[in-house]
Amino acid sequence: MTSEDSFSGINIFLVTARSATFTEAAERLGITKSAVGKAIARLEGRLGTSLFYRSTRKLSLSPDGEAYLAVWSSALDEIKAAETNFGSRFGEPAGRLRVDMPVAFGKQMILPVLLDMASQFPRLHLTLSFSDRINDITDGGIDVAIRLGGVDDVPGLVARALTAQRWVICATPGYLDRYGTPTTLDELKDHRSIVGYRGGSTLAWKFTVDGSTVKYAPPPTYQFDDADAMILATKHGLGLCQMPMCLFQDAIDQGEIVPVLQDLEPSPIEVHALWSKTNHLRPKIRHFIDALIDLFNTRA
Repeated sequence: MTSEDSFSGINIFLVTARSATFTEAAERLGITKSAVGKAIARLEGRLGTSLFYRSTRKLSLSPDGEAYLAVWSSALDEIKAAETNFGSRFGEPAGRLRVDMPVAFGKQMILPVLLDMASQFPRLHLTLSFSDRINDITDGGIDVAIRLGGVDDVPGLVARALTAQRWVICATPGYLDRYGTPTTLDELKDHRSIVGYRGGSTLAWKFTVDGSTVKYAPPPTYQFDDADAMILATKHGLGLCQMPMCLFQDAIDQGEIVPVLQDLEPSPIEVHALWSKTNHLRPKIRHFIDALIDLFNTRA
């Protein structure tokens, strides 16, 4: 079967699916009722299923017909969006933008960008999810995902490096006065630690030792699966915590917490934006990514 055969009868199907009868569809298409019926019959024969329930008074889609209509409607929306973008390179962001991002990093760094976009472009609608677990962008209806750390090469996805964030360990001055300031990895075993918790396991801390990155399992005094809670616990003086520098920066500037073990600081952690290649031309995607690049360039 040729590619042309694969698309034969699609326009007739789409018009008929939105009509009450073959007669109405024929009038809208400017062809005969018989031609409509034959085109639909050929399409059903090629697909091996019935697309319509037929009666003398009304035409209605079968379950397979509804599914086929949904597929083609989605495909046509993508084509329409692409054509619009070709005609207007800087088209206004519109439609629903679905973004998935880490909890604390997303709220502090990404959310303000999205709120500015929503204020600037009233035709843009947002669906935002905040999770420190990795959601599958290919399976969750997500337009853009923000990820901390390295990303795998996934077919069909674009991965854009946005920035790199320092990874630091901090504690309150009060905690350090009480328990002492660690100067070596070995001293960490005598400290209280605030650690991430995923899938029943605590997350290791990273350090640079003799030029190499090493992982260290700190005492899991306090375990959290939420980065916001970890930051709050750190500010309350419960222990040491390792986080991206940007999440601690305001508290450091205000003297609430202080960095320690800076001579063992690991390599900066990368931040990526991921999105489907099929969405690459959409103004809402392009504008969002451009805004993030501008944000991190100004903070570099």
